[in-house]
Amino acid sequence: MKNYWFLILFATISATTVFGQDTAAQQQIDKLSGQIQDLLAAQGKQDQVISGLRKEISELRDKVNAPQVNDSASREDLKTLAEKVQEIDKKRQADRDLIIKQIEQLGKVSAAPSVKPKPAPKTPAPDETTTAPATPQKGYEYVVKAGDTIGLIAKAYRDQGVKVTTTQILKANPGLDANKLYVGKKVFIPDPNAK
Repeated sequence: MKNYWFLILFATISATTVFGQDTAAQQQIDKLSGQIQDLLAAQGKQDQVISGLRKEISELRDKVNAPQVNDSASREDLKTLAEKVQEIDKKRQADRDLIIKQIEQLGKVSAAPSVKPKPAPKTPAPDETTTAPATPQKGYEYVVKAGDTIGLIAKAYRDQGVKVTTTQILKANPGLDANKLYVGKKVFIPDPNAK
């Protein structure tokens, strides 16, 4: 029976050793299986990268093999363009000169007082007491603008052929103070030549 116990003991020890070896082997197998799966996943990613690179290489080959379009301009094209630019510049200069002339004309017109014939000489009513001249005069009505003086107004009318002086303007407008002209005031400009 001793042998029997010995056999049982030996079988138990062997079984435990084999079972322990099976567990260690299983762990190694599991570890190797995990590593194989990782390698397969990495290989799949590399296949995707290689596929993308192949596609880019194919596109680059197509571009290199495509016929080239010459986008550069010839000397003749540049010469034609330069002539057109010069023509446009000449027109621009002519337009500029015309605009300057028109601005100068407008400046002269706006600087000169507007000459309006007075519709009818004003005769004072019998009950009005004014220091107006005793005889009605013919002349023009002028509306004072910014910067006007009696001297400038008289000069502007003289430039237009109306021979009037500042004294005549002041006499024709009793109560008018030459030092206190304001914009919008109406001033009577006598025409000494009119009869």
